[in-house]
Amino acid sequence: MAVIFPSLFRPAACAAVTVLLTPLMADTPLPYRDSNQTIETRVADLLPRMTLDEKLGQLSQSVICEPRHREEPNPSLVRSGRLGAFILAIDPAVSVEIHNQFQHIAVEESRLGIPLLFGYDAIHGFRTTFPIPLGLASTWDPALVERAQAVSARETRAAGVDWTFAPMSDLARDARWGRVAETFGEDPFLTSQLAAASVRGFQGTDPGAPGHVAATLKHYLGYSAAVGGRDYNLTEITPFALRNLHLPSFHAGVQAGALTVMSSFNANDGIPAVSDRHQLTDILRGDLGFKGFVVSDWEGVIESIAWGYSATPAEAARRSLAAGNDMEMVSTSYRDTLAAEIAAGRIPPAVIDEAVRRVLRVKFALGLFEHPYTPALAADKVFLQPDAVALARETVARSAVLLQNPDVLPLAKTVKHLALIGPLGDDGDEMLGTWPGMGRPQDVVTLAQGLRAKLAPGATLEVVRGCDLLEAGPRTRTLMDGSVVIDPVAEARETPGIAAAVAAANRADVVILALGEPRGWSGENASRAELSLTGRQSELLAAVTATGRPLVIVTFSGRPLVIPTLPVNAAWLHAWHPGVQAGTGLADVLFGDAVPSGRLAITFPRAVGQLPLFYNGYTTGRPDKRDYRDLPSEPLYPFGYGLSYTTFRYGAVEIVPPAQPGQPATARTTVINTGRRPADEVVQLYLRDVACSEGARPEQELRGWQRVHLAPGETRTVSFALDDAALGFFNREGRWLTEPGDFLVWIAPHAHIGEGARYTLTR
Repeated sequence: MAVIFPSLFRPAACAAVTVLLTPLMADTPLPYRDSNQTIETRVADLLPRMTLDEKLGQLSQSVICEPRHREEPNPSLVRSGRLGAFILAIDPAVSVEIHNQFQHIAVEESRLGIPLLFGYDAIHGFRTTFPIPLGLASTWDPALVERAQAVSARETRAAGVDWTFAPMSDLARDARWGRVAETFGEDPFLTSQLAAASVRGFQGTDPGAPGHVAATLKHYLGYSAAVGGRDYNLTEITPFALRNLHLPSFHAGVQAGALTVMSSFNANDGIPAVSDRHQLTDILRGDLGFKGFVVSDWEGVIESIAWGYSATPAEAARRSLAAGNDMEMVSTSYRDTLAAEIAAGRIPPAVIDEAVRRVLRVKFALGLFEHPYTPALAADKVFLQPDAVALARETVARSAVLLQNPDVLPLAKTVKHLALIGPLGDDGDEMLGTWPGMGRPQDVVTLAQGLRAKLAPGATLEVVRGCDLLEAGPRTRTLMDGSVVIDPVAEARETPGIAAAVAAANRADVVILALGEPRGWSGENASRAELSLTGRQSELLAAVTATGRPLVIVTFSGRPLVIPTLPVNAAWLHAWHPGVQAGTGLADVLFGDAVPSGRLAITFPRAVGQLPLFYNGYTTGRPDKRDYRDLPSEPLYPFGYGLSYTTFRYGAVEIVPPAQPGQPATARTTVINTGRRPADEVVQLYLRDVACSEGARPEQELRGWQRVHLAPGETRTVSFALDDAALGFFNREGRWLTEPGDFLVWIAPHAHIGEGARYTLTR
């Protein structure tokens, strides 16, 4: 099961940038400086030359220009070889200068000239910001995601960053957890495909070539299963669930060649992930064959003390390094304590050496010894280039999911008076989403700007904010002690913003309501107990709905929203936080220049009380008794759901026996476009293992999909192989098994629709 990715171990390629040779580099023909040698030869030559302090330096990462960090960047640490990496948290206008300043010290003033690594969170773009990952996942298009991440890598590397902390490979298991915004959704198969695509986009075929960066699979492992959706929390994941739900996306990322992995903040079964040897060594390196290095999350090593797992910084450092966490981010316990731990015999020197080898391999693979410096940044030739902007516009259009449409969309090009109402209609900053890289509000095309560009001559767009995203409600009052009480006086208060919105709606032919949650309410440390619209948006929605005007609701968020008062006669387009081309991409969809093809990568609940809720749950022993007393158990919209501007009809699923012994059976069906517009349909394959000797399997599991483009009236036969990859599962020890027996097979437009066809595997 171990996987070797040979690209990491071939000689580093030469990047097409200016190389500044130092006297040491020019006059000392040492093997580790010879790019014609293999990476393993170079590492084997360099490691014995290093002192213990220099080795510990390679395992330490500090931060530049982060005000809340207690340690200022220290040139003397770099000069003495006691620091191996930085996080850049600065504006790209100065990032290259800062990068080269510290790299100069490392390469030309330190004893061995080992270059630094510079990392940054470029998660869904750098300056060209794409939709958040949960939005990218809604495209169900790995090739598109790979192209977007390649643009991100190009811009990131040009800004002096050679290592990005992405892709996030966690599953979205609870929409209350703010970091579902950074995931590729709730399904391990979909997440695996998109994580691998991201690695390919970031690293290319040669991570040392110009325009590529090292990728990081994060957060390893099980971070998203946090109790109550509360960030940084405890997880209780069984070995069976760990192998089949949380691990596959990391496995796929390793197979794609990811150079680094980040350990997570959670503790599973009481053991902090940063100190979990079974996960970091037995599984990651043993079963998955990972050859790169593992970095902690921000101060993750020292936080094992707060967990109550380690008593001192020395114990935290010793346990984490021995477990397989190679580099410490921001906190300094490795650098401060491990020399004494070695002297006391509490950790073998060989453990240090192995961790350093892993870090050095990545630096050689990135070509940093040959090309340590970044050319001066020409922002106008790197950021927001025409191809990047066009791609961002395409991803916005293809990530938006049409959830409801009673013949309101697409808008007629002849519309005369359009009202855009809501706090998110003309707000560029909010479109950027969580972890927006170096995206800037002034780069954003807002929805208002995108709509104006579509209107015919003489047509008008009236933009009214209506209310603020976080404005306090009119019927409550917060006391000095923080408690909230009913304010009877507020019942009679006038609300000019909402009143103005109602007046604008009454004047309009069509109303577009732009609602949602603030971008700062999703992402890290942004858990929510309620998923409703914030501030007074629910009142705004009710007031505008009461006008009876044709209504389109466009929602922006980093997670599913619960809107219990959503009118059934309104169209609903969910746009996530879409990035710099928000307005253009969404206007393309709203006016029909792009046909919606986004499909949900995460389930939309009816109420928060249903959470955690995901499509691949279990039937239980009493499948007909799963409802609440006051609510059905079914979601509002299931995984895989999404409407189009046309309609599709699926035929019955047919199981075709193997053509020859040893070949797999095939499941196939016909799909016909029964509407009047050409469009893409995302045809999805789901299976259920009816009886599994190792333990109950989920009610449904996505095991494939195909995007098909159909003209009006066109019929297509879509087939899927029922092979080992589709039918198998991991046992608790990590072995892939395919058992004979009965399976249910669905080929459908989304999860939990239709009757499954029965297939019996006899071998």
